[in-house]
Amino acid sequence: MTTKYIFVTGGVVSSLGKGIVAASLGRLLRARGYTVSIQKFDPYINVDPGTMSPFQHGEVYVTDDGAETDLDLGHYERFIDTSLSRINNVTSGSVYLSVITKERKGEYLGGTVQTIPHITDEIKNRIKEATHSLSPDVLICEVGGTVGDIEGLPFLEAIRQFRYDVGFKNTCFIHVTLIPFLKASNEVKTKPSQHSVNTLRSIGIQPDVLVCRTERKLAKSDRLKLAQFTNVDPEAVIECIDQKSIYEVPQAMEQEGLAREVISRLELQDRTPDMDGWNTMVQAIKNPTHTLKIGLAGKYTGLNDAYLSVIEALKHAGAACHASVEIKWINSEDCVDEETAEALLADVDAIVVPGGFGYRGIEGKINVIKHARTQLIPYLGLCLGMQCAVIEFARNVAQLTRASSTEFDPQPDQPVVGMMEDQKELSDKGGTMRLGQYPCHLVKNTKAANAYGAEVVMERHRHRYEVNNDYLEILSKAGLVVSGTSPDRTLVEMVELPDHPWFVACQFHPEFKSRPEKPHPLFMGIIRTALGLKSQGLEPQVSNQTTESGQPNPAN
Repeated sequence: MTTKYIFVTGGVVSSLGKGIVAASLGRLLRARGYTVSIQKFDPYINVDPGTMSPFQHGEVYVTDDGAETDLDLGHYERFIDTSLSRINNVTSGSVYLSVITKERKGEYLGGTVQTIPHITDEIKNRIKEATHSLSPDVLICEVGGTVGDIEGLPFLEAIRQFRYDVGFKNTCFIHVTLIPFLKASNEVKTKPSQHSVNTLRSIGIQPDVLVCRTERKLAKSDRLKLAQFTNVDPEAVIECIDQKSIYEVPQAMEQEGLAREVISRLELQDRTPDMDGWNTMVQAIKNPTHTLKIGLAGKYTGLNDAYLSVIEALKHAGAACHASVEIKWINSEDCVDEETAEALLADVDAIVVPGGFGYRGIEGKINVIKHARTQLIPYLGLCLGMQCAVIEFARNVAQLTRASSTEFDPQPDQPVVGMMEDQKELSDKGGTMRLGQYPCHLVKNTKAANAYGAEVVMERHRHRYEVNNDYLEILSKAGLVVSGTSPDRTLVEMVELPDHPWFVACQFHPEFKSRPEKPHPLFMGIIRTALGLKSQGLEPQVSNQTTESGQPNPAN
């Protein structure tokens, strides 16, 4: 069938949740049997977010093919259960870079290079590339930022043109807007949304659907006013009221008729949606029978989005085990003193140390890991969290008291972690790490192998440093088990402690492959262990049985 296109824009304020709306619509279309892909347009001039601080833009999400992308791609993948790629993330920086590169090569035949048509044509080409490469029934394109932002204008002009290129019946424009509530007058205000749509219409785009983000239910009169002044059909004014969990948004949007409105405008068949699995997962989130407090120790704890995929992966595993997961945020800089670290960790049921870069907060992370190891608290280390676990074990168990990483000390006495050989000659920072999906071979009868129920797994990476093989013999004799390696056994991918209830760490980022209905095995492992220790004082049995996707069956 001919690909249909849905363009999602935002108005009034940023951070409205356009990504969740786009992902929720994708989920509803997938539930109706349509193939869906989602593309993010980010107007910033960075080529990708890879060089940005997490405080600036949240986590950097990595795809199978090694693209460093916006965190919204994580939402897309989790909601539509589809692996995306670099095609799905487009920035102004990448667009301008491509156009300037072509100009330098003389591909424009001496012509003057302009925003229109050259920049807009490049943006449209990215849409076409996604269509040809992915061949989805429906391609959803989210335009980042807010209508009125100067940097977003080329994207809006491009999608305006695209409607004429492919035809009105093959496109649908959705505008997500805020309906603020004024406590002083006890009323909602539609005027900001009216102005936002007017701005969009002045660019030449008339929205077909208006999704209204609100904390209060909209009266019928408010919907009719919005319809009248934005030239949108009343039934296409969709209320998107705040939900306790983002995973309830698809259900709310289904009840509001978002998918039906879009399907009608795109002249698609409105099939009966299959939401059984999703509904079961949401019910598990809303009605837990257990509670767990997970200590997450990092240095970006001032912005939760810096560890967004880790949080969601913990929630996925918690829901599969009918457990409510409470995150206790622990600033690793506060844990440089061991006694302070012990006090902060006194009430947690498990500990996670996620990825990161730089020396700040490292000694605190090492103290956190020491507490997890010595007090037999379930521990999961991710990327830097594995490197710190190796350093802690080397110092305090293997008697390598000066152990460190060359990331923190260019010439440490005992570099148990060092820069990978193929990284040493690189000067550019963006897109040059070991990125994307690589195979990991697991050692039989280890916690890692038992959790996965497999001998080889594919996981996503984002790092420059690795465990130094020169120290493996010393570490192994002291009791550290290397439970996963690269196929040629030159890179350590996983380590664990056999006499600990759950002390497992990995060089990769398993959080990127966790899904709401398919929790990741390693997160299932730490949650199950923590629940077993909390409820019975025993380590639970972790099943080797897996689903067809290779993920553990939550029912086991």
